[in-house]
Amino acid sequence: MKELSVFIDESGDFGDYSYHSPYYIITMVFHRQDVDIQEKINRLDTELSYLGLNNLCIHTGPIIRKEEIYKDMDIVDRRRIFNKMMAFIRSIDVQYKCFYIEKKHIEDSVEATGKLSKQISSFIRNHFDEFLAFDDVKIYYDNGQVEVSRLLSSVFNALLPNPIFRKVMPTDYKLFQVADFICTMELVSLKLENSLFSKSEMTFFGNKRDLKQNYLKALKKKEWN
Repeated sequence: MKELSVFIDESGDFGDYSYHSPYYIITMVFHRQDVDIQEKINRLDTELSYLGLNNLCIHTGPIIRKEEIYKDMDIVDRRRIFNKMMAFIRSIDVQYKCFYIEKKHIEDSVEATGKLSKQISSFIRNHFDEFLAFDDVKIYYDNGQVEVSRLLSSVFNALLPNPIFRKVMPTDYKLFQVADFICTMELVSLKLENSLFSKSEMTFFGNKRDLKQNYLKALKKKEWN
């Protein structure tokens, strides 16, 4: 049995446009289950345990903004966690695709879901034969937003023979945390391109040239075009 796992996360919400939430992004991370990455997951967990972070669920946005469990960590420790996750992504055989809308051009949630549905449908159609090569396509999402759950069900059920949906807890799957990381970095990239870089992002990444070279360019190599 050939199985493709699709881990999905989102950034933003379907509410009105605001300066602090200019985009809505859906990120999909694709992993062929015949490619074993467990050893690399174990290595990442071991490296994090050396930092005193056992069973850590890596949530990238709060690492950058110094929020949640990272609020008392200095920037050196937060960057360490960030860089270990980045190194992990570089080392594993996965692909990703991001779909996004700029909210200031969107009237309401109906238009938002319609535009995202078209983008995702077009992507699946362009890679239809590759999807059909798998016996099972399993979609993992945490059901964080009702609109996204409906959108995913509608698109995948319409285009693929028998998609299988799984509700996940982010703590249970490193690849869901990878989807969160890439989704956050896609937002960072969009904000960088459009001069919307925040103070916390500037503090965390510092040099924009290094951000592009060391992170954004490296991630692009994993994109499924």
